Amino acid sequence: MSHAVISEQEAAYYRENGYLLHKKQLFGPEKMKELSDIFEEQWELVGRKLNSELDTPHFRDERLLKFLLSEEVLDLVEPIIGPNIGLWSSHFICKEPLVGKQTPWHEDSAYWKGRLSRFDKIVTVWLAIDPSNKENGCMRVIPGSHSNGFSDYEDVDGAQNIFETEIKNVDPEKAVYFELEPGECSLHDSRIIHGAAPNTSPYRRCGYTMRYFATDAKVIPEKNPGFKVWLARGVDLAGNPFVNV
Repeated sequence: MSHAVISEQEAAYYRENGYLLHKKQLFGPEKMKELSDIFEEQWELVGRKLNSELDTPHFRDERLLKFLLSEEVLDLVEPIIGPNIGLWSSHFICKEPLVGKQTPWHEDSAYWKGRLSRFDKIVTVWLAIDPSNKENGCMRVIPGSHSNGFSDYEDVDGAQNIFETEIKNVDPEKAVYFELEPGECSLHDSRIIHGAAPNTSPYRRCGYTMRYFATDAKVIPEKNPGFKVWLARGVDLAGNPFVNV
């Protein structure tokens, strides 16, 4: 196996803290360039702006399945959620220079509530396409907050924020910042509290999120109309509507 994988110690750290920084190249140079080129195509199509059309880009461009179903990614995910893995979603997330809005404190699972039967084994791999750092609004998390259940939210100004709600009473002093170079990645639990400051720098910040769930979770078909999931590895344990089974 030529690509990097995480150790049992790293997997244990993830289970305790709800995140892991993987500061190694996920893909080789040629494969990473191929993915970056696909992003640039997609970004051009939406007017080089942050846009909801950059969500689930693999639905309309199946070239991305080469990356989403790759051994490099699945070998990182398996020590965390087990050998039976479903591809839940992907998303190009891009904050433009100077005008990239703040991402308020949130849990990914709160936006998927009711769409799956459980949320305890869903992991997001956040792959840096651009450098991601404090200056350009990198992701930040509250360690250990993945075991607290769903949080309480309050309304925030939609003109300044990507979302219009935010988790109440989060202490930013407890945050860990995910500073990554292109090709490096982070992993985080769907329930962890996280967000990002606005991008006030002259530098773009783009990443590709690849999200996976253990197949003993059930995807609720009536709550996911038109949504497609793939069996990435192993077997389907819950009778999910995978498109490739």
